Amino acid sequence: MKQSRILMPTLKEAPSDAEAISHQMMVRAGYIYQVSAGVWAYLPLADRVIKKINQIIREEMDKIEAVEMMTPVLLPAELWQQSQRYESYGPNLFKLKDRKARDMILGPTHEETFTEIIRDSIHSYKKLPLVLYQIQDKLRDEDRPRYGILRGKEFIMKDAYSFTADQAGLDKVYDQMAVAYRNIFDRVGLDYKVIYADSGAMGGNGSQEFSAPAAVGEDTIAYTDGDYAANIEIAKSQFTGVQQTAATETMEKVATPGAHTVDEAAESLGLPASQVLKSMFYMATIDGEESPIMVLMRGNDEVNEVKVASHLKADELRLATEEEAEQLLGAHPGSLGPVGVGENVTILADEYVKVLVNMALGANDDGYHYRNANLDRDFRVDAFGDFRNVQEGELAPDGMPLKFTRGIEIGHIFKLGTRYSETLGAKVLDQNGRETDVIMGSYGIGISRLLSAIAEQNADEQGLVWPDSVAPFDVHVIPVNPKKTDQMELAEKLTQELESAGYEVLVDDRQERAGVKFADADLIGLPIRVTVGKKASEGIVEIKLRRTGETLEVNAEELVTNIGILLKQAADTSED
Repeated sequence: MKQSRILMPTLKEAPSDAEAISHQMMVRAGYIYQVSAGVWAYLPLADRVIKKINQIIREEMDKIEAVEMMTPVLLPAELWQQSQRYESYGPNLFKLKDRKARDMILGPTHEETFTEIIRDSIHSYKKLPLVLYQIQDKLRDEDRPRYGILRGKEFIMKDAYSFTADQAGLDKVYDQMAVAYRNIFDRVGLDYKVIYADSGAMGGNGSQEFSAPAAVGEDTIAYTDGDYAANIEIAKSQFTGVQQTAATETMEKVATPGAHTVDEAAESLGLPASQVLKSMFYMATIDGEESPIMVLMRGNDEVNEVKVASHLKADELRLATEEEAEQLLGAHPGSLGPVGVGENVTILADEYVKVLVNMALGANDDGYHYRNANLDRDFRVDAFGDFRNVQEGELAPDGMPLKFTRGIEIGHIFKLGTRYSETLGAKVLDQNGRETDVIMGSYGIGISRLLSAIAEQNADEQGLVWPDSVAPFDVHVIPVNPKKTDQMELAEKLTQELESAGYEVLVDDRQERAGVKFADADLIGLPIRVTVGKKASEGIVEIKLRRTGETLEVNAEELVTNIGILLKQAADTSED
């Protein structure tokens, strides 16, 4: 393929708003083009990478007998209204009307669509299990698109759905998909972690997330050097609280002017922050109704809202407004507490609160706190649980210290159970002729995010460094001076030999200076560069490995053999 025939608008400088190295380099190397905020065009080089990723996915899906199909992006709203996600999905859902004023959406995910198809097509357990998948654009109205294609309004996703007649069938497919995902991420050359995760808006239970460690990752991963890894949203640590044994003292109300934070209240009261109780006030939407929730937390521990919402089985959890706090509790945030709170407010407390005595907490009177408040005597708690964010260095469930890293979510698998089949009426007759809800699983890979994650992990100051398995071309042939007949003739001959041997070759036939060609070659990031220069008349060319920078001169007649050896060595090294 001649480089002059490819749309590849390289730039010397990255866009001023590009923070992530993947964003910077893919724009500079001419892989992607921004059409509008969060909406990108994938130019020819990126398209070739995506096609290779998709092929790897298809090969691994074939191994587990998953079958590819395609559903529409434009969907009627009725199914989403029936599944109750039309409102609960939030402002990220694109909503529109057609010319007949029918409510429509642009699909951000397709559980409802696939469930409807199975409901209307499959009626007996004998037709199950089925595993269906598609590779398709999804659309979500992201409030803050950022990091190039890492978080956009339109993105490419592989989503798969399994349909089985029993739990054992779901478990089998889930395990097969977990192996397939590991194979996919291994083959595309990613460093990744398999972590426990929250199912979020998908619903269901049983969930694993595949995350690629990267500085620009929007998720925090808590992990150990052992087997434990989890998204910070659900990460756990071993409970190490020790019951305090001091005698309970009389509760008293104390003025704490200007004390709005735990540290300020602790200083005002002359107490350690660990003895001050933080009271966070929320509104939770449960079964379509909003209810007030107070969450009690020790000292400077942080409330984990995902854990709280999961405990409540809430569709949505949000911080109460100052007006709501004043109306229901008589004070503003910073002075809130559980003493005297009525039964209309559910009070949850982290398990570490249970071991404290003589606590300080807000008095529901602006500028005042109570000292020596004690559980049961002075205030009630409706339920205790693990409602806090873990902290780095705490012991994980496997007994090893927790470490934190940032990560890019690249894949997620869920055991949905009957969350959608029950709601949408997807049933089959079982072996006894009785109707039973189809049991479902959902399995996604963010392909455009995967492209970004690979670029993020495989780039240096000069540009991109693509793994061999997904590079847009295998070899970059560069005749230093296209005006030299011997260089062009040898470059063309070597290109034909390489292509006959099965390699994909990009030939830089442009009328550019050698320095420009070499800089663009490093920027584009193909695995191997072959330079045809001054020694072309002697039949000598230079090979350069993009990843290591290693160079060697070889006889042109031995080029194909040498490239085969080098690529095999690179593949073996990456597997190690």
